Amino acid sequence: MGMSFAFGVTPDKQDMISLLHAAVDRGITFFDTAEAYGPFANEELLGEALAPHRDKVVIATKFGFEGGMAGKGLNSRPENIRFVTEEALRRLQTDRIDLLYQHRVDPNVPIEEVAGTVKDLISEGKVLHFGMSEAGAATIRRAHAVQPVTALQSEYSLWWRDLEKEIIPTLEELGIGLVPFSPLGRGFLTGKIDEQTEFVSTDFRNSLPRFSAENRKANQPIVAALAEIAGRKNVTPAQLALAWILAQKPWIVPIPGTTKLHRLEENIGATQIELTQDDLNEIEAAVGGIEVHGARYPEQMQKTINR
Repeated sequence: MGMSFAFGVTPDKQDMISLLHAAVDRGITFFDTAEAYGPFANEELLGEALAPHRDKVVIATKFGFEGGMAGKGLNSRPENIRFVTEEALRRLQTDRIDLLYQHRVDPNVPIEEVAGTVKDLISEGKVLHFGMSEAGAATIRRAHAVQPVTALQSEYSLWWRDLEKEIIPTLEELGIGLVPFSPLGRGFLTGKIDEQTEFVSTDFRNSLPRFSAENRKANQPIVAALAEIAGRKNVTPAQLALAWILAQKPWIVPIPGTTKLHRLEENIGATQIELTQDDLNEIEAAVGGIEVHGARYPEQMQKTINR
């Protein structure tokens, strides 16, 4: 997402293509995009960059917003799902979408219709797997009964663990994978952001209550605790945060984003960190009781999250 959208100044396209190639060269195989990232520009970027490597990689994209723009509201009508899929295939320069997510649950379209439409696309070979994003347990069950859900993509990290109450047990019961977005708390868990940080005016974090200067200051204890443990283990806070997610379940696959090669390599390094149960207990003791300040999203955006 950050290569085309959301975090302020858009990076140079050729630089991002080079970075995507570097990711493939280093063994990264799973790439996540959406029509809404841009809109459309991110799918085009991945299509161009990954075309030479198509059979080595898994590509996930998403439908669910009117005209690909979150600000225009939700649209998961069957005809729109089909239209978005055809356009995504064209932009991604591919003959199949490995994983097609519903970006947000649309209360105006029964989830059975959504799942049924994706089931038809799977039978046609245009889509291989069905995913959902930010969906609640009951909705996941209803969709899964029509077309098995392969993965749920939702926010999950050391500073957003709401999924542990009901969602993760539901996924484990049904055999559905979890793909956590923002596993580094949109950069906050790296320890590089504090109350003095200034985001460019077009950075969407300016609109998030959790990223107000007051809340960034209030949330420093969780970063400090993470940094202290990471320092003793000779890893970075970001690596420790990713390793923590990877240690939760074998079927949880985080998707950290970056626009920088050194951050890509740092993130990859997290896969080499093996946390013991004692390590996990230590992290839990250090950060588990710390209150996180600020809502994830503004009130209106939060209404699109189906729990």
